[in-house]
Amino acid sequence: MEKSLTMRKIKKSLSTILYILAMLILLLIFLLPFFWMIYCSFKTPIELSKLPVNWLKGLTTDNYGKVFVQQNFLKFIMNSLIVAGGSTLFGLLIGLPASYSIARHNQRKISMIILVSRMIPGITFLLPLYIMFRALNLVDTYASLILSHMLVGLPFIVWIMTPFFESIPKELIEAAIVDGASSLKTFIRIILPLSVPGIVTASILSFTFSWNNFMFSIVLGTNKTRTVPVAIYNFISYASIDWGGLMAAATVITLPILILAIVTQRYVIRGMTAGAVKG
Repeated sequence: MEKSLTMRKIKKSLSTILYILAMLILLLIFLLPFFWMIYCSFKTPIELSKLPVNWLKGLTTDNYGKVFVQQNFLKFIMNSLIVAGGSTLFGLLIGLPASYSIARHNQRKISMIILVSRMIPGITFLLPLYIMFRALNLVDTYASLILSHMLVGLPFIVWIMTPFFESIPKELIEAAIVDGASSLKTFIRIILPLSVPGIVTASILSFTFSWNNFMFSIVLGTNKTRTVPVAIYNFISYASIDWGGLMAAATVITLPILILAIVTQRYVIRGMTAGAVKG
């Protein structure tokens, strides 16, 4: 009996060790490119082209000078914040009532249409949007970029929030109606406060999509409204690529989203899991 218990403990310990090793290997696989990007952002172009790598030689901060001084990336970051923030805000203003209506009245056909529109590649809408915005003189404006990003972000918000609203007990809504609250008052004062984790999740994912979007921005925006994914091409020319500046710009683009994800990860986890359970 004692021998059997000892064997079980050994097997349990081995399983734990193997699990930790597997997690460390996965972390290494996913994080190594990110750390390599940060490291290369501090290297001179000459040292980046040398093999084998000399880890401590050629370290410099000049690449970040190119990003913020020569290329004026603060302007592009502001453009991205305006577009991503605007598309997320307006997406929530439209998407939250829409998803609540779908969940409350069991509108499965509308839900299916939104899901299908979410599955259609965004490039399908690119040419019609460009023709429409050009006719309205909206090309190279924040309005055109915000509306085009909403085209994908809005169905995404509805897709996330509909099952979340369905998970809220109907008894709460019925009790509010019995107490004399209108549908709008019930939605604002009861449903939305209970749905904060889901709203935060939808907002973060919608903001991240808009921040990383390249396709709509390169066609509908030019110098005035250029966003960071497009501005990164400033380091790529016909004859050469400034790898140090490119890595520094990529780091500047990635860090805000990474920090946002770390700060709000508990809300994202709660939002993604709460919407999956009804009742």
